[in-house]
Amino acid sequence: MLNSGIPVTVLAVWIVAATGWGAVAGGLRRGLSGYTRRLTLLAHVLALPAVVLFPSILGFGFLYLSIAVAAEWWALILVTRGRPERLVQQGDLRRLAAWLTLTATATVITTSMIL
Repeated sequence: MLNSGIPVTVLAVWIVAATGWGAVAGGLRRGLSGYTRRLTLLAHVLALPAVVLFPSILGFGFLYLSIAVAAEWWALILVTRGRPERLVQQGDLRRLAAWLTLTATATVITTSMIL
């Protein structure tokens, strides 16, 4: 437990999630151009307030959602090898299935380890 009262594991999840968000943002910025880049970066930036506000409206679940988005962003980086646009540009359903499977697996394993 830190002096601020935040458990170290929670802080680690937030850092991993923020790093994954930044890596995906960098991949989107680097890999796309023009109008498509602006729209995807806008949607990606709007994901942050959604991650904070959605559990606030529900009244619980911020840690669960933090674990899920961290797993989602890192699975996206691994499956697309750092180029998130590959998920939709090539039309490859195997890549999408791998991303969903890896996200679900990482979320379940991480949640069971932390909680």
